[in-house]
Amino acid sequence: MIHQATIEAQASPAERIVRALEEALDPAPVAVGLFDRGEGRFEVFAHYEEPPRYDALLELIAQAAGGDGLGPLRIEALAPADWVTLSQGKRGKVEAGRFLVHGSHDRAKVPRRLLAIEIDAGQAFGTAHHASTRVCLLALDDQLKRRRPRIVVDIGTGTGILAIAAAKALRQRVIASDSDPRAVAIAVENARVNGVRPLVRVLKAPGFDHPRLARRKADLMLANLLERALYDLAPAFARHVAQGGTAILSGLTETQARGIEARYRAHGFAMEKRIILDGWTTLVITRHSAWTMRD
Repeated sequence: MIHQATIEAQASPAERIVRALEEALDPAPVAVGLFDRGEGRFEVFAHYEEPPRYDALLELIAQAAGGDGLGPLRIEALAPADWVTLSQGKRGKVEAGRFLVHGSHDRAKVPRRLLAIEIDAGQAFGTAHHASTRVCLLALDDQLKRRRPRIVVDIGTGTGILAIAAAKALRQRVIASDSDPRAVAIAVENARVNGVRPLVRVLKAPGFDHPRLARRKADLMLANLLERALYDLAPAFARHVAQGGTAILSGLTETQARGIEARYRAHGFAMEKRIILDGWTTLVITRHSAWTMRD
């Protein structure tokens, strides 16, 4: 029997709640997902093998939300068929430029003209049902129409969706990293399902903390992360994005994006493009100058 916890929140706290649930060890979920309910509201769900304690889970969620308004927390037992339906994310396909993200249930319905990426919802963060992932895919598509980067790195890959998209579009190797071993395993499996396993190298590492990334300088860096992580990683991006290289930063509200833009300008980056979708902002920045400031 699977037990599902659900709660509604505005976009920004909803994403923070997803990350908090994914990282929690007690209780540890078997799946976490996020769906757009429209009008700025999002539904967060988490699946557990044992029923989680209501008070403890509500406290975790409230801390992640940081005082932002929340709907009621619901915990219910799901029949196996209901769990499969939710886990497959049967809420339709998501199109982002040339990319089309779909679940395994829609595999036979995918148009051949698009770069199709099969990602089932409820695995790890990144299914394109959330605007921050969708707008990041749009930015990636735009970049790849205008240039062909030699070295592409995806930091905090989650489901591997961005790395898979880049590998499919470029037909070349992409490096991805994530600190969560579960996300690493999911990204590897998704790369296999999408036929790009030989092209996507997934590393278990927080940020750039891996020997294969230590001296790597990317022509294109991808990061769909939370504001705090993007802020803290600015010095590392300055070291690991090649001169003239581009970084695509996503996972930001419009307000958060202004602070992150200023932070990266101070580390040798210049704004190339700002894309806003459903209140979420993706920054496309280029490293024009060598970074000389201290962290």
